Amino acid sequence: MTNRIAVALLVLAPVACHAALSEEVPFVVTPDNVTMTMLSLAKVVPEDYVLDLGSGDGRIVITAAKRFGARGLGVEIVPELVAKSREAAAAAGVSQKAHFREQDLFLADLSPASVVTMYLLPEVNLQLRPRLLQLRPGTRVVSHDWDMGEWEPDKTVTVDVPDKPIGREKVSRVHLWIVPARVDGAWCGTGKARGTRLAISQSFQKFSGTLVDASGERAFAGKIIGEILRAPPGLTMTFDGAKLKATYTTGKYSALRGATFARQRGQTCK
Repeated sequence: MTNRIAVALLVLAPVACHAALSEEVPFVVTPDNVTMTMLSLAKVVPEDYVLDLGSGDGRIVITAAKRFGARGLGVEIVPELVAKSREAAAAAGVSQKAHFREQDLFLADLSPASVVTMYLLPEVNLQLRPRLLQLRPGTRVVSHDWDMGEWEPDKTVTVDVPDKPIGREKVSRVHLWIVPARVDGAWCGTGKARGTRLAISQSFQKFSGTLVDASGERAFAGKIIGEILRAPPGLTMTFDGAKLKATYTTGKYSALRGATFARQRGQTCK
């Protein structure tokens, strides 16, 4: 996987210039122990499809296939590195699972991925962030060293890298994000919850809200992990792509168990 030292220039350049500039930029290899940490932190399994943006010599995708049994695609703009990656995949016996494409990472289709891996600069991570947030809830995103601004990682681990060629600290930080469901807005109770109103305000994986029913108004707050909304201590909801369902309730939320909510249409709940 590459860490393109001058890739920040590409953010401001026209798409047509990406290839010309990238070919002049050196890459930094991700150490093997960091590669394993990235894939382990993402909990990669054989059913996953790993997409590596800026795949360099291909080791992330090849390791995902060889050690975890996953399929994957490495996107890399330098033709020589793509050829090298394909040769390495064949030598490792995983060319049926580990594929590589010569392509600008900004033009890559991210939608097939269940895991996205990156070793890019912060400016590029921020450019990619809106597209990453549009991926299926539960998609795991792992970045070597660099974060994504206000979108805080769900987990960060530190790995010792004594031979790290860049930076003074001989450590790497591996960040994990789990793409949250998009649930911001107004919701109306259905079925037995008819008449209940739910308003949710969301900032990345954090949320707060108010629930209004016959017994009054209650405030809650919590975290979204994929399709699961947890508001300790008494409320958990699951988003199925269309509706919210209260899957765990206790205390003042007990009466909501099994209740479902649909997005509000119009000015009020009817």
